[in-house]
Amino acid sequence: MRLSGWLLALVVGLAACDVQKIRELEEGVSTEADVRQRFGEPAATYPEAGGARTLEYPRQPEGQRNYMITIGADGKMSALRQVLTPPNFAQVQPGMDKAQVRRVLGLPGRTQFYELKKEEVWDWRWLDGAQNKIFSVTFGADGRVTASAVADDPRDMQTGGR
Repeated sequence: MRLSGWLLALVVGLAACDVQKIRELEEGVSTEADVRQRFGEPAATYPEAGGARTLEYPRQPEGQRNYMITIGADGKMSALRQVLTPPNFAQVQPGMDKAQVRRVLGLPGRTQFYELKKEEVWDWRWLDGAQNKIFSVTFGADGRVTASAVADDPRDMQTGGR
């Protein structure tokens, strides 16, 4: 019980830190240096059209958000998005490869390979209102999406919910 209370406090603390960092940034004003000062080094950087770049800041496995922060060609932040949302999950389609999925959702919180089926499953924890959820993507032997699903976070069921 103490461990689950500690984990909850950690998650709430991390979320509060992100909220403060986000408040300190302003689209069109804050620079890439400002973003890196508050969020640190990104997990990945993606080139965009016109010289812009998107920086990936995952908060998995214990967080329930992943951020994509776009820096325009002028060096200023042009967008800050939390990407673990149903509209982004809907973008994940059969046939996409792992790099395409990561580009949409960021680094997963958990990956598991099933040797007998030759499948790999990626999971992201996310928050649907007040409900803890898991979004899962299954990749076939060719590394392409075969299925995706949303489920209640099993950790809530193990601890009896909130």
